[in-house]
This record gives sequence, structure tokens and C-alpha cells, in this order.
Amino acid sequence: MSERTGQELYRQAKTRIPGGTQLLSKRPEMFLPDNWPAYYSRAEGAEVWDLDGNKYYDMSYNGIGACILGAADPDVDRAVIAAVHAGVMSTLNCPEEAELAELLCQLHPWAEMVRYARSGGEAMTIAVRIARAQTGRDRVAFCGYHGWHDWYLAANLAEEHALDGHLLPGLDPAGVPRGLLGTALPFHYNQIEELRAIVDRYGKELAAVIMEPIRNDEPAPGFLEEARAICDRIGAVLVVDEISAGFRLLTGGAHMRYGLVPDIAVFAKAMSNGYPMAAIIGKRDVMQAAQKTFISSTYWTERIGPTAALATIRKHQRCNVGAHLTAVGQLVREGWRVAGERTGLPIEIGGMVALSHFAFKVPDSQAAHTLYTQLMLDKGFLATKAFYGTYAHDARIAEEYLQATEETFGVIARAVEQGRVRDMLQGPVAHSGFARLN
Repeated sequence: MSERTGQELYRQAKTRIPGGTQLLSKRPEMFLPDNWPAYYSRAEGAEVWDLDGNKYYDMSYNGIGACILGAADPDVDRAVIAAVHAGVMSTLNCPEEAELAELLCQLHPWAEMVRYARSGGEAMTIAVRIARAQTGRDRVAFCGYHGWHDWYLAANLAEEHALDGHLLPGLDPAGVPRGLLGTALPFHYNQIEELRAIVDRYGKELAAVIMEPIRNDEPAPGFLEEARAICDRIGAVLVVDEISAGFRLLTGGAHMRYGLVPDIAVFAKAMSNGYPMAAIIGKRDVMQAAQKTFISSTYWTERIGPTAALATIRKHQRCNVGAHLTAVGQLVREGWRVAGERTGLPIEIGGMVALSHFAFKVPDSQAAHTLYTQLMLDKGFLATKAFYGTYAHDARIAEEYLQATEETFGVIARAVEQGRVRDMLQGPVAHSGFARLN
């Protein structure tokens, strides 16, 4: 672990790439400043190799939730390689996009039409554009995180410039036109009274209500049902963001588990196991509004994305991947709980079972989280306070990880007691990122 080729490359990259990476959630400062491996040479299943040849088990974000089957899944890769040999771009359209549309609508019988993109943020922007085109209205109410585009960051605009950025800490609205002020209205998940207040004030000015079906907490009784009823009453489009939740519980959208019927659902990440792909599915009368506006891009017609999605979804269904993710997630959560009890280190566990996280309930908790990542890296694990399971994670890997975690919790518990957490760090404390409206 003495070599740090990844950090050397990262320091160079920051002179050429603003921010150092393309995704905030992959910046080394978010994990272990000055010591995170930063880059991978190859990845397979639940294993990752850095530029110095060190092998790790990825017990953290696994492609920020994209690699639901595990990295380089052989069935998906085989289909993609065949598509590459057949040609990934042509003047004609690839038949896989029509085949995928049929499959998505079969999985979601309420949906009748499909459009595509290649990333979650742009897919959500398409959904918002369609909702605005269908209703002729501008304002949207939302909870949760939905990407980087102007429609969403407009929520951070304030009447006074000095207040910009206070709503969603870490998400600066610089560059977002101030003319969008008041068009994105936030409420918290499970706080139906906050949505009611928005509706009482803006009523039929709302084009859409946008939310994830589930994230950190189960939906409160009646919350999803009333959100649906509100949209029906005021004529707004109910948009469900399945970019993170989709395919974690079952093959398709998590909204199906809760009996929620949206007007639009948006998928990305897990639907194609690491290959760029996103889908916007919806009811015919709403989706036809895409014809009223201009939504078009060359690379939304390439062949790899739909091919990867077809292979991923079919394997997901065939192998009951949702049940596996729940089982391994429960195993890890129970291991965290037991490790905390045995070592006397207080922790709090939350999130969807398949997208679980914990928090140390100690003073200077962010330093303690950083120390956890540092100590686990030395044991051969990419580990943070979150675990996004994949089909490649089995009981053996989980047990090795949990044994290392309990040992590490013990070290941290003693460090907390002695006030030595920061003294044990080999670099700065990790950045905390931005807060979510959950």
C-alpha cells in the first residue's frame, strides 16, 4: 500500500480537469484525501485493482450504484461485445431500442411509451420538459436529489444573492439563470403537509410533483397515495425518479412494491450495469407531449446502451437479483449492528436495505468516518459509511468485510475514547458532500 500512483495522477488531473473528476461522488476528497487510490486499472465482480496492482473488495458504492450485477458482468459484456462487432452507430436506428421499449412497458403495465437518454440527470430533465409541455405550466414541486441541471438547481436561487446555496448545501446555483427563481419548490419526503402548503399557494401552476418512491425511509402510511391524489386533483404530472431505487427491490421500479402508479418514471444507473443508458417511461397522453417540444440527441440512438439494458434486465429477472440484494444488504446491516455493540461504538443505520449506510454517533464523526475508510483500505477494502450491494457480493465476501469492520470499529472506539481519532489520520478529514431533501 506504499505506492500512490493514483494520487499522483489525480494531482496532475486537477490541473487539467476542473474539480479533478467528472462526478462529485467520485472525488478522492470525498473518501480519503491524499490517500484514496483514485483510479482503477480493472474491475471484475466485487473486486477492483488500482494503478499499483493492489486488489480491493468494493464494499462502498460500486460504480455509484450502476454496477448492480457486479463490474464487468460476463453476460452483459458478451451482449455488448456482439453489438460492437455489429456496429454501434448507423444512419438507421438500432432495433434494440424498440425491443427495450416493449420490455419496459411489459414490466410496468401502466406505462405505454418510452424515450431514452444516456444519463440520469439528463433523463430527469427530459421528464420535466415533457411534464411542462403537457401541462403548459412552469413550476415543479420536488423532494430528493435529481441531478445537476438548471431546472433542479433553480431551487437554490433566492430573492437575495447572499442566500443562494442555502437550501441544498454544497449545490451552488452559479450559472443558473435567475429567471428560474421560484420554479423549483422543495418539500421533504414523508412530509405531506409541506407538499400541501406548496399546492395551497401555487395550485394549478404546478406542472409536476417529482420524487423518489423510497430512499432513506419507508413511505409513511398514505404519503404516496396522497401525492398521487394531489396530482390528479390539480392536473400535475407525477414523476417518480427511479435512478437510484429502480431494480434494487425487484425487476423494475420500486414504485411497484408500494402500489404507486406515476405518470412518468425515470431509470438509469442499475438498468444497464455500468453502460450509459437511461429511460423515461410513461402514460401515452403524457409522453406524447414530447412531440410538442424538441428532445433529440445523436448519441441517444447508439446501440450499446439498449443492448446492455436488455441483457441486464433479463439477467436481473432470471436470477431474482432484487432478492439477492436485499439478503446481502440485511447481512451487512446486521454485521454493522453487531460490530457496533461488541466494540461499544455507537452507530445509526439507515437507507434502503440494498443501499444501506451507517453513521458513527460520536464527536467529530466525519473524522471517525475518514479513519474507518483509511483502516479498511489497509485491509484491502474500499469501504465508506455506505454499502451498495451487487449480485457479485456473496456471503463469503460479506463475512470477510464484516470481520475487518468489527476489528476496525474496535480501533476507532479506542481512538474516540482516547481523543486520538485525528492523530491517527494520514491526511485531511474527508469532505462531507451535499445534503439531500429526504
